[in-house]
Amino acid sequence: MPRVSQDHLDARRQQILDGARSCFARHGYEGATVRRLEDAIGLSRGAIFHHFRDKESLFLALAEDDAQRMAAVVAEQGLVQVMRDLLTGPSGQRTAGEVPPAAWLGTRLEVSRRLRTDPDFQARWAERSQQLTIATRNRLLRQREAGKLRDDIDVDVLTSFLELVLEGLISYLAKGLPADDLEPVLDLVEESVRRHRREAS
Repeated sequence: MPRVSQDHLDARRQQILDGARSCFARHGYEGATVRRLEDAIGLSRGAIFHHFRDKESLFLALAEDDAQRMAAVVAEQGLVQVMRDLLTGPSGQRTAGEVPPAAWLGTRLEVSRRLRTDPDFQARWAERSQQLTIATRNRLLRQREAGKLRDDIDVDVLTSFLELVLEGLISYLAKGLPADDLEPVLDLVEESVRRHRREAS
């Protein structure tokens, strides 16, 4: 029996995550039955659960994958850029397999809901949930060292502030409210953490 290449396994895993992302976003965690997952992914349950132990493991892997992608954006451009991407999508071309940031919204909403209602999920997610916080804090520390971040407020407080704004934005978008007038709000958020010239003089 021929061995399956790592590239093939990685591509299959990504296919499962991409299909599951759309299924969870459309139906929610509870509504994403195994049958719906099979239809969205285009694979049998045997193929899906060869890569992931069960539906919860699949969802956690998906949420972790999205958190890693968001953390990569934060490391380069900051958490406010993640918020902008949720509104408009990134500028420029995406590479093959790259997830459009608007697709992160469904996963984040399900994570938030399950954190409120499922203690077992809460415990499992706690192990994986620090990536975005760490990336945000590290980015702010670099900005402070470069003299671009206000220095009258602790970095941990600024990190919590930006994370709360992100959660508020996600809740706002979940209600289906218009997003086309939120850019000035994000400009204000970004400006509120910057060091101003008069403060530097």
